[in-house]
Amino acid sequence: MRRIAVDAMGGDRAPAAELDAAAAAVREGAELEVILVGDQPRLEEELARRGVPARAPLSIHHASQVITMDDAPAAAVRTKKDASMRVCFDLCKEGRADAVVSAGHSGAMLACGLFVLGRLPGVDRPAIVTTLPTVGGSVVLCDMGANVDPRPELLAQFGVLGGVHAQVALGRTRPRVGLLSNGAEESKGTSLTREAHALLKRIGADPGLGLAYLGYIEGRDIFGGAVDVVVTDGFTGNVAVKTAEGAGLAILAFLKEAFASSARARLGALLARPALQALKKKIDYAENGGAPLVGVDGVVMICHGAATAPALETAIFQASRMVGHRAAFRERLAAAVARTQDIWQSNGGPDRAASGGVE
Repeated sequence: MRRIAVDAMGGDRAPAAELDAAAAAVREGAELEVILVGDQPRLEEELARRGVPARAPLSIHHASQVITMDDAPAAAVRTKKDASMRVCFDLCKEGRADAVVSAGHSGAMLACGLFVLGRLPGVDRPAIVTTLPTVGGSVVLCDMGANVDPRPELLAQFGVLGGVHAQVALGRTRPRVGLLSNGAEESKGTSLTREAHALLKRIGADPGLGLAYLGYIEGRDIFGGAVDVVVTDGFTGNVAVKTAEGAGLAILAFLKEAFASSARARLGALLARPALQALKKKIDYAENGGAPLVGVDGVVMICHGAATAPALETAIFQASRMVGHRAAFRERLAAAVARTQDIWQSNGGPDRAASGGVE
């Protein structure tokens, strides 16, 4: 049984969405156990109303505190040691859970990953990796917000983190890696992207890494299917993903308006309803699970604060699958990091102080 610790108090819809997600997940009959972490009396009361069988692989672990969006991440992790999020990470560290799922403060999630679980060997900074739908497949974007002001060496290392994730989680044999910039020409970009570009070219030239570096890509290329991994700093990545989220919601609103414009359009909407529901599920950020925090010594799934119960249920199953390939990821990442040590050292080494506001 894969044991998934769910922060039941973290999201905007907590604890209702988390409870609904956990109840649905254990009803699926998968080989996993859900540990709900939070206010035990409240969780027991609300769980009883959902009719979960007593024999279901679902338990509650009490936590008396909550990390809020107003808390400073590092301070909250250090001082709120009985917060639901912090307790989830402690359970993983102690070997009593195999993964963490939370829709809480992403900065606090990063802080918990660093302070409680620690980095994997050779990884300078963890990164948030998200998988986005593309024409004909999906693309990995790294980083989505954990490191907003990295040095070039760290940005290039995101190419390795994202590439290994694409190899192990998505089964890409030789992932195509692109560096997000404001143009495809080598003269474009900033000093950060130009230096990272030079390092990524050296990484792509090593056949032993199994990564194909294609150079700069533009924002419009993210969803076209030309690359498997998009490398960017956390600031730009977060803006890009949230822009895509907003565009997705706008497209859905445009479609709704168009289909309501006439009787014929309403009939067309009725006939196209299954396809439209599938489209909504693909592009609505609130329906699409979570994003793993890669580079920490454990499985951590960060969900959108507004995640719905279906999205959280998806994140629970995503975490379970990641537990299944955790050993392969560690082994492949260790080998990749070892092969790139000369590149980092020759350029001064990654910057351990670059962060997304953990301090």
